[in-house]
Amino acid sequence: MTPPLEVRDGRADDADEVARIHVRSWQAAYRGLMDQEVLDSLSIPDRAANWRRFIAEPLPTGLGILVAVRDDRILGWASFGSGRDEDGAADGEIYGIYADPDAWSTGVGHALLTSAAKRITDAGHTRAYLWVLDGNDRADAFYERHGWELDGATKVDERPNLTLKEHRRVKVLVG
Repeated sequence: MTPPLEVRDGRADDADEVARIHVRSWQAAYRGLMDQEVLDSLSIPDRAANWRRFIAEPLPTGLGILVAVRDDRILGWASFGSGRDEDGAADGEIYGIYADPDAWSTGVGHALLTSAAKRITDAGHTRAYLWVLDGNDRADAFYERHGWELDGATKVDERPNLTLKEHRRVKVLVG
């Protein structure tokens, strides 16, 4: 029998595991969707330092980070808050949600997405959105199954050595 999955608030001492999952999931999910050199160069220690800062000093719009834990092992995380886009300022936003590739299709993503949406609703938002990397069919199918609909918005996120083309999905959370 599979032990129960717990979703709890992330803590600073979770940063190393959150970073490990962040790197592993990018490397698995985005293979073929972005430059392999970028994926190979991802650093767990660098990401962990960023996560420690983010958890200690969340974005002004941030509501939090949740982690999914089974058998004292973090299997995934979700960060979320108020919308950061001009046309979504009244909405909530899922900033990121990732599960360890070994935990894909085990309910981790579902538990995190459901819990984050509840927190966004509890904060007073009636709608939320998230961004999906173009070509990430697995993520699109997951969000579609959970009622997140394409709204036609797209963006290009320019980062050092990396250009991310993304599309937005939205969901009415209450009403």
